[in-house]
Amino acid sequence: MSTPVVLEGLDLAALLCSRVCHDLISPVGAVVNGVEVIEDNADEQTKTFALELIKKSANTASARLQFCRIAFGAAGSAGSSIDTGDAESVARGMMEDDKTKLAWNLPRVLLGKNRVKLLLNLLLLAGGTIPRGGKLVIDPVGEGDTLGFRISATGMNSRIPQAVPGLVAGDTGGHPVDAHAIQPFYTGLLARACGMTVTLAPEGEAIMLTAK
Repeated sequence: MSTPVVLEGLDLAALLCSRVCHDLISPVGAVVNGVEVIEDNADEQTKTFALELIKKSANTASARLQFCRIAFGAAGSAGSSIDTGDAESVARGMMEDDKTKLAWNLPRVLLGKNRVKLLLNLLLLAGGTIPRGGKLVIDPVGEGDTLGFRISATGMNSRIPQAVPGLVAGDTGGHPVDAHAIQPFYTGLLARACGMTVTLAPEGEAIMLTAK
């Protein structure tokens, strides 16, 4: 039986920062490109296109920052709970687009921070199982302070990335945890901090992620 990997606090912080930067590089870079096009005295049609690109990319960057603030950060650090309504708002901003839709069936309640962070990180894992888009459905498991989650991910060519279950369990297969592996690894840390177990398994045409 493998011994779970333990990361030093500084390493964990650095890897999570790398993950956040990875999520922001693309939309922020697009904003910079749009500004450069406008500064190059392009024609009006090109400038209009550039402005639309800047607006869309800025909105994307903002949505990702708001999501990461809760999923990885210390949002609302003055209290110990987060409203699931706030979690739904940032989840929709992060996960929904022309290809992926989100059905949120959780009640609006206050939950412990780590439990909400776990939920958002599970959503990221679920999104990763449907690379071409599809539908994510979130349902409650239990209620009250012990509320758990079940996420169904349905889409073309859905699959569970080979390394993810082990990383969630804290078993890296002997490989170092890097910026690509940190998010599922962190999901496992959150689950254990909440006293919960996470499972990922195919069920018919869907991939089911359960935390309870």
